Amino acid sequence: MSHALVYQTDFGTADGAVSAMYGVAYGVDPALRISNLTHDIPQYDIWEASYRLVQTIAYWPAGTVFVSVVDPGVGSHRRSVVVRTKTGQIIVTPDNGALTHVKLHHGIAEARLIDETKNRLKGSELSYTFHGRDVYAYTGARLASGAMTFEDSGPALDPASIVELPHSPAYREGDAVTGTIDVLDVRFGSLWSNIPYSLFSELGVGHGGRLEIAIKNDTRELYRNTMTYAQSFAAVNVGEPLVYINSILNLAVAINLGSFARAYNVGTGLSWKISVRKAPRLVYE
Repeated sequence: MSHALVYQTDFGTADGAVSAMYGVAYGVDPALRISNLTHDIPQYDIWEASYRLVQTIAYWPAGTVFVSVVDPGVGSHRRSVVVRTKTGQIIVTPDNGALTHVKLHHGIAEARLIDETKNRLKGSELSYTFHGRDVYAYTGARLASGAMTFEDSGPALDPASIVELPHSPAYREGDAVTGTIDVLDVRFGSLWSNIPYSLFSELGVGHGGRLEIAIKNDTRELYRNTMTYAQSFAAVNVGEPLVYINSILNLAVAINLGSFARAYNVGTGLSWKISVRKAPRLVYE
């Protein structure tokens, strides 16, 4: 039985790289079903590749094979791995941190090392710069088609040894919850934090309530204001900011029909902190 094959890269689609990966897969099995997660990961951005995987994999059936290639260390001694998540999806990728969020949020049940000298497209042995085509697309296609088993992909690895990028968990301190701005909702400029709904809900604020949001980059505060906690964007006026729970059930900040990130020059990463608390009650004399 074959399974779906899903590609993610930072290659873009302006040249033939992605098409070549398709061709390799169809050379293994013309009946494969191939989909794209995205090919617009910013160049070399392993963190975003990790996030887009965790944003997506839970909605695909067990047995689906993901090939994720954001590989600034291509041709070096970084490991190539195949992992099976605790929910049953398989991911083929460089072991460079691209599995960070999957490991944290879904868990890795099993891991295998790919021997790049053996598990690769025939005739590609002299190429050291396109493992996305020669190793990962080829291995992923063989796994998805059933031409090889998970165990055939190589020797077992301790899942705990899979590389993780630096990360900082959200936490509550007093009347505030603080986390990092992990990623942007790319097209719309919303800020996606790592604050889970379960932690945010401890503040006891319902839809329509007011929250105070503070955003810092390192130690410099760039934004502080109050806004509505809304169920959806349309609950506030056009151009008005809001707090909402995003599609992966984390706290997010947006502007209705606008880009919060562009309006306030907000970025992402461990240095970008966001804090939320119930808005203080104002008393006028």
